Formats: sequence, C-alpha cells, structure tokens
Amino acid sequence: MIYFLIGIAILLGGYLFHARLLERAVKPDPARPTPAVACADGVDCVELPTWRVFLIQLLNIAGLGPVFGPIMGALWGPQVFLWVVFGAVLGGGVHDFLSGVMSVRRGGAGISELIGHYLGRHARHLAAVFMLLLMVLVGTVFVKAPSELLVSILPAETVGGWLGLDDPASATWKQSWLWVVMAVVYVYYLLATLLPIDKIIGRIYPFFALALLVMVAGLAGALLVGKFSLPEFTLKNLHPGGLPAWPLIFITVSCGAISGFHSTQSPLMARCIKSERYMKIVFYGAMLTEGLIALIWASVAQGYYGSTEALKAALDSVGPAGVVHTVCVETLGAVGGVLAVLGVVVLPITSGDTAFRVGRLIVAEYLGLSQKRVLTRYLITVPLFAVSLLLQFVNFQVIWRYFGWANQTLAAVALWTGAVFLARRGPYWPLAALPAAFMTVMTVTYIMVAREGFSLSQTAGTIIGLAAGALSLGGFLLARPWKKPEIDPPPLGGPSTAEKETENIAA
Repeated sequence: MIYFLIGIAILLGGYLFHARLLERAVKPDPARPTPAVACADGVDCVELPTWRVFLIQLLNIAGLGPVFGPIMGALWGPQVFLWVVFGAVLGGGVHDFLSGVMSVRRGGAGISELIGHYLGRHARHLAAVFMLLLMVLVGTVFVKAPSELLVSILPAETVGGWLGLDDPASATWKQSWLWVVMAVVYVYYLLATLLPIDKIIGRIYPFFALALLVMVAGLAGALLVGKFSLPEFTLKNLHPGGLPAWPLIFITVSCGAISGFHSTQSPLMARCIKSERYMKIVFYGAMLTEGLIALIWASVAQGYYGSTEALKAALDSVGPAGVVHTVCVETLGAVGGVLAVLGVVVLPITSGDTAFRVGRLIVAEYLGLSQKRVLTRYLITVPLFAVSLLLQFVNFQVIWRYFGWANQTLAAVALWTGAVFLARRGPYWPLAALPAAFMTVMTVTYIMVAREGFSLSQTAGTIIGLAAGALSLGGFLLARPWKKPEIDPPPLGGPSTAEKETENIAA
C-alpha cells in the first residue's frame, strides 16, 4: 500500500513542481488571444468553460488506455508502477503540455502541422499521411469493439425476441444485429465529426468523464480502506509467460504513462481553451489525472486477483473488459456494474469519434481548407468513413499489432518537436529532449526485438536502440535550434513576452 501512496505523492509533486518548470519555459501570457478567440469559427475553434475543456481533454486522451493497459501491464508485477508514475510526470505530462501549448501558440494547428513547422516540411508530409492512417484505424477499431460489447449486453436473441422474429438465435440475425449496432455507432461518429464541437462533444463528454472519475474514486477508496492487499514491492519480473519487461511494458502501458495519440487530441482543446493561464491544468493536469487512473487500475488488478498468475487466467478467460466488469461489480455493487459498462462501451466510443474528427482536421489543414462551411466538412469526412467501412471487411489484426509501436513512435516525434519549440525559447529544452531520447531508444529497441519487427535478441535490439537514441540526441544538438529564437504571436494590447525576451534568448 505504501508504494501506491508514494505514487500518488509523486504525481501530485509533478504537477506542483515539474509543471511549474514547463510553465517557466513557455511563459503563459493571459493577455495573448487563444485560438478560441483569435480564430473563432463556431465549429472547431469555440471558447468553452475551463472545467468543461479539462473533462473533455481527459476523456479524449483516456478512452480505455489507462484502464486496459495498466491491467495488462500488471502482469509484470509492481514494477509497472515505476513506468506509470515517472512516465506520466517526466514523459506524458511534458508531451501533452507541449502538444497543447504549441497548438495554442500557432492558431490551433494540429500535430502534423506542428511537426512540419519545427522539424521541416518533409516531416510534415510524412506526419500528415501517417497520422491520417492512424486516426482512420483507431476510429475503425473503435466502431466494432464497442459494438460487440453492446451486442453482448443486448444479445441478438433477446432483441430478436422483442421484435417477434421466428429464429432470433440464427447466425444471420446475429450478424445483422451487430451491423445495426455498428451503423448506430457510425451515425454518432459522423455527427460528432461534422457538428461544431460544442454541440455534442462539448455537452456529453463532461458527464462521461465525471462517471469515469466516480468509478476510479470508488476503487481508490476500496484500496485505501484495505479491501485489496497489494503485493510487496519488487522489481522482479513476475510475468507468468516470462515475457521481458523491457521494452514490452512500455508499449503495453501507453495511455497513463505517455501516448502519441494524445498529441493528436491536445490541439482539439487548444482550439477551445479561453486563456493561456489554464494550459497547465488542462494539458498537464489531465495527463496526470490519467496517470492516477492508471495507477489505481494497476493496483486494483494486482490486489483483487492476488497474483499475476490469477490475473493472467482471468484475462485469458474473460479479457480485460471482463476483468473491469468483475472488479467493479464485486467492489462497487450494482452501481459499479453500470460504471463498468460505461467504461468498456462509452470510453472507446469517445476515442473513436475524436479520431475521425482529428482525421478531418488533418486533411483540412494539409489542403488549407476552411471548415466553416458544412459542405466542405462533408467532402472531407465522407471519404474517411468510406475507407473505414471498407476496413471492416479486412482482417487487419497484423496491421493493428504495429499500432502500439507506431503510437509510441509518434510520442517520440512529438517530444522532439517540443524540444525544438523549447530550445527556441530558452534553456529548458532538456525537459523534452531527454524523454524524447528515451522514447527513441525504447521504440527502436521494440521494433528490433518484436516478432512483428526484426526478431533480434534483446541485447542486440537494445544496443541498436541506444545507438538510435544517441544519434537522435546528437543530431538535435548539432542542429542547435536555440540559435533560431522564435517570437510567438503578440497578445492583445501590446508586445508579446517572447518579443521582450528575444535578445536574452539569442544571447
């Protein structure tokens, strides 16, 4: 239990002290107009209350990541806590904060545009294509997965009986019922992608986020009163299958520690935040809240099942969704059952709809198309949904196995982008460059040793990963981005803070 409390203390300390360093580096200026004010379009750039922006940001970046990932990461034992806690503070918090700040400072630009601005136009082209494919894949997966869960809650036999079908248990009707549910999800996704952000997402997301927080608060309370007995802390690898923690645990647990997907989501709320003074709470604060959720679920998974062997048996039997349902019902009763259903059904949906929305914005930014006219939004969105529909007929499990690696690779690229951003503003660039180098080492090592990669030995893969990290850091230092100070757009009513500091930065 003591290391659970220490983990909470480190997360809190990260917000109080580490985030303050980041604020000092970017110098938030409440007088500078945010995109919600300067670029208001009534569609994507819409000023929203800060509490609402925070909850939407939390749900955008969370989804099932800080629930399923830590549950599966708990198979390695208590060492998962180190990655969740320090990854969230030193990696995820920096990643999400800088992704949001860079977007705020550049008129709500998406991460592909930011990568292009700070890493070069060739990187922009590659990032735009890469992330568009990633968003369509995420959206597609999060159509079928929650639909299948909904079908398990409302089986075809039950619905068919209500409708008076002659054979409600037939395979044809079961498949048809699944497609009906998927069609409903697709219609919702279409509306959430096309309509102004304050019409659907801005209204319902905060309630879903509050439900998520109620669920984890109940579980945290059960932990604190001793309902679960956590194992003694050890760095020993307890994975029943003997899988090495390095680098697999860093891919398995992404959301809750650091996830490249977050860099695609932060610009959505960068377009809605009303003042730069709230950037820390919205971007860094939401990430550490997600880290707390991951910490709680990693603890609950180990405490409830008592051993990694028992946890693995449960995962093999009912999957992570079943584990969530079992733990919530046993811990929180009937209310827990409702919250569990909400968690495993609604949370992936809230990642799927924003994935398609980000896909629309990636195309719009790349082609320079205004999104004020609904017809333009239709012309971009319909092809994306058509591709997603076609993918439903393709078995892309092999492709999806690369998602974890691609997600963390994007995190590394976003951190290198943030390092350039910081270097152009002062001496705080190591805050981003060091975690960027670590993520480079980890992702390169993973693709070297993974079966979907080059299947090298762990030693050889790690050596190559270390070399890649050193080369990346060396290239960054040789480029000397601090020699090119950048002036942020001026605030309302006077010169920007960056203009006042330019001479000092150059010196």
